[in-house]
Amino acid sequence: MSAPDRSVSSTQNTLMRSEVRPLVFEKKPSSFLQGIPSQSLPLRVAVIGNHLPRQCGIATFTTDLCDAIAVAYGAPGVFVVAVNDAQSRYSYPPRVRFEIVESNLSSYQEAANFLHSSKVDLVCLQHEYGIFGGKSGSHVLRLLQQLTMPVVTTLHTVLREPDVDQLIVMQEIAARSDRLIVMSEHSSQLLQDVFRVPAEKIDLIPHGIPDLPFAEPDLYKDSFSAGKTVLLTFGLLSSNKGFENVIQALPRILSRHSNVVYIIAGATHPHVKRREGDRYPLQLQALAKKLGVEDNVVFHNRFVSPQEMAALVASADIYVTPYRHEAQAVSGTLAYALGAGKAIISTPYWHASELLADGRGALVPFEDPAAIADTAIRLLDNDAARYSMRKRAYLYARHMVWDWVAQSYMRVFLRSYANRMQTVRGASLLQIAEKDTSQRITV
Repeated sequence: MSAPDRSVSSTQNTLMRSEVRPLVFEKKPSSFLQGIPSQSLPLRVAVIGNHLPRQCGIATFTTDLCDAIAVAYGAPGVFVVAVNDAQSRYSYPPRVRFEIVESNLSSYQEAANFLHSSKVDLVCLQHEYGIFGGKSGSHVLRLLQQLTMPVVTTLHTVLREPDVDQLIVMQEIAARSDRLIVMSEHSSQLLQDVFRVPAEKIDLIPHGIPDLPFAEPDLYKDSFSAGKTVLLTFGLLSSNKGFENVIQALPRILSRHSNVVYIIAGATHPHVKRREGDRYPLQLQALAKKLGVEDNVVFHNRFVSPQEMAALVASADIYVTPYRHEAQAVSGTLAYALGAGKAIISTPYWHASELLADGRGALVPFEDPAAIADTAIRLLDNDAARYSMRKRAYLYARHMVWDWVAQSYMRVFLRSYANRMQTVRGASLLQIAEKDTSQRITV
């Protein structure tokens, strides 16, 4: 094996990180902040979405976003309206002030009433079609139709070929939102091309990630993985993730690197589990046994804590996202692995194609175990190439850490609020002028 390229020492790494500037609020004319009372900086923001301990990607994102805003701007400035699936109730932290029952249309109206009575300055909606009730999540429109404060919507899914219901829902969400936040250039372009949203209404803010150190995997391997080469996949399990393709690649990988172990960390997605139980992980286990690699596949079949996840990701030599379909607008797990400076192998779904460009990862065709095996072997054979890939990924992801993402969100919030206040003020002045003119004509 060739020696790794150690040209970026820890000291140089720190220097490089300091050269990457966080997103800062743009300097605006004084009118930009006129009409915003000083006590509303930071604004009082209500975030609508799923929240931990509900187990899903949106819940993790909402929790992390609120944590980051609270750290940067103060906890009193943000609270959550959580969406519950009909079959479950959760023990939420105090931050969650109101709960919507996903399938109950009246609870959306009640949520709107609650938001008005709470005198929030702005609502930040986390949108994914599947977390709201009604056709294509149309129940959320009842809530939006009642809100009078500014709304900023984060879009976790933007479809290239929406059905009629999905198209209508998204177009109304776009119409009732002051700003739309997407996490990739591809999503921004789809919004413009498919849903006819003007570009000037869209903000691109990357998926947030924890600020993890750039560290050698061997430092984080536990008693089980010590001395082994770790391939890792994590996230909620469902059949569209394509984990079976990595298992099918293992015999070929093991013929060259016999100490490889493939760790699959994550529980079955709750919606999938209600429909079919743990059928998918059982199928994966059966496949591993059939191929004779059951001792090299490890399942952490549970929703792991942030601390355990950080340790698992840190221990990985290669991270793999073998998703089966192109239309994956956002992958929080991929963003996490990128931010940890992992060598990454992925299929070319939309988010991966964008994040892993310019040598920040390796893309392989969909449903191609042989390509996964060949790429893994090539990276494991060449320490220098793997290390260089890790450096590129880590340095690129510095603008994605949650502290910087929170600053970007607050900038969008302030801009939306200021624009709305200017509009309201302009409308009030117009009404006064019209009234004055009418009185003159009457006289």
